[in-house]
Amino acid sequence: MRVLVTRSAHDSGRTAERLAGLGHAACLAPVTRIVPTGDPAPEARCDALIVTSAHAAEALAALDRQKPVFTVGERTADAVRSQGFADVTVADGDAVSLSRLIRGRLPSGLALLHVTARHHKEEPAASLRAAGFTVLPWEAYEAKAVEHLPEAAIEALRTGQIGAALHYSRRSADLVVRLAEEAGLASHLRAFPHLCLSADVAAPLTTAGAATLVAGDPSEDALLRLLDLLP
Repeated sequence: MRVLVTRSAHDSGRTAERLAGLGHAACLAPVTRIVPTGDPAPEARCDALIVTSAHAAEALAALDRQKPVFTVGERTADAVRSQGFADVTVADGDAVSLSRLIRGRLPSGLALLHVTARHHKEEPAASLRAAGFTVLPWEAYEAKAVEHLPEAAIEALRTGQIGAALHYSRRSADLVVRLAEEAGLASHLRAFPHLCLSADVAAPLTTAGAATLVAGDPSEDALLRLLDLLP
């Protein structure tokens, strides 16, 4: 099966390799590209760091490596460790478990530096603030939207070569829908199932009339297992 992969180029190559190992071919169509924002880190003191994506790794080079770090999952933790941080505690792959982990390990009242993207969700910051923590957001990188789908992806969609698509974020799903509409391919996008990391990721596709399946947990392993459910 040929599978549409719309995540950024930083990540899509690894996903393509995993698909190949499962006997599928990837059609790479990154709808975002990861770039640093250039925003300086907050000058306020912090007691620990929160990292919710491996994309934040390069920004960590300017930070104190003695600080404890809480990461959303193992891949992010590996990226953090590659920058020389040793005190890394890992959540179960989503913002809810990350917030729960921090609340269970640290006393409220501490200041937490969240190294995040320009476009980010309310969690885990909202629940941590509600629990008495100070959360300092540093928007160190952003996923910039591309202007159009790659020609190879447009041709594959137009000619019915795509059997399924993988979606990892709500923003990228939103962009896929918009870019497909702009290319006159809205109906083609509805011709195959869309496999999504969460119900939130699936929402724009469902609204657009596409069939979606949601992973059992927010991990790539769970997402790829959905391929076994397809005819």
